[in-house]
Amino acid sequence: MNTYALLKPQPGLRVLISGAASGIGAAIADAFLEVEAQVYICDVDAAAVEAARDRKPTLYAGVADVGSREAVDKVIDDACAKLGGIDLLINNAGIAGPTGEVEKIAPDAWERTISTNLNSQYYFLHKAVPVLKASSQQAGIIAMSSVAGRLGYAFRTPYAASKWAIVGMVKSLAIELGPSNIRVNAILPGIVEGERMDKVIAARAEAKALPFDEMKAEYLNKISLRRMVTVDDIAATALFLASPAGRNISGQAISVDGNVEYL
Repeated sequence: MNTYALLKPQPGLRVLISGAASGIGAAIADAFLEVEAQVYICDVDAAAVEAARDRKPTLYAGVADVGSREAVDKVIDDACAKLGGIDLLINNAGIAGPTGEVEKIAPDAWERTISTNLNSQYYFLHKAVPVLKASSQQAGIIAMSSVAGRLGYAFRTPYAASKWAIVGMVKSLAIELGPSNIRVNAILPGIVEGERMDKVIAARAEAKALPFDEMKAEYLNKISLRRMVTVDDIAATALFLASPAGRNISGQAISVDGNVEYL
């Protein structure tokens, strides 16, 4: 067997990705479709879901607010009906949350961030793990955390708290699910170029009363490679983790960030 064939997930892999109508999730969905996986995505943005279906006709998709346990249950039921089961769950859905001093962050904003970023991952795991245990392949779970899940992040406490929690969840589940031959890993993206990051930089610039360009330069100076990563960098890591080459990687929090030194 060609050694490098191990780097490609097996055709027909059944993949469920949350929050995947745009951004990192969409790039991951495209990557798995390219290697002949069966892919089901969900997203809260109905228009974006429809656009994703139009762009990729082989894609299965549904609309759901991942902060709702009932909505998540319906998504997993639909995914199982369409795909015939699930081999890989990618918990990707998340929001940036509020920017500001902790005493000025509204409780509703805190709770929405934790609900979307953390509780949603539990909802998917609670419903999908029994399905993954029934997979005939070596099943897997990939949880999207962040570089803010390994570093402190002033003025972004709700976001950082949720992302640190995801790493703890992954470390625990890797031990719990290993005997069932299910691998569990987290990907920690760094500063990902694109519209969402521009909004984050703009919000932080406003909070610190700095011009946007000056704030962006501050972000780049924190990265050893002095550049942002791309959504394709994250998608490539997900493909590797799902491939036979990654069969002995579990319980890891893998940073894809150009080595962000501090936040």
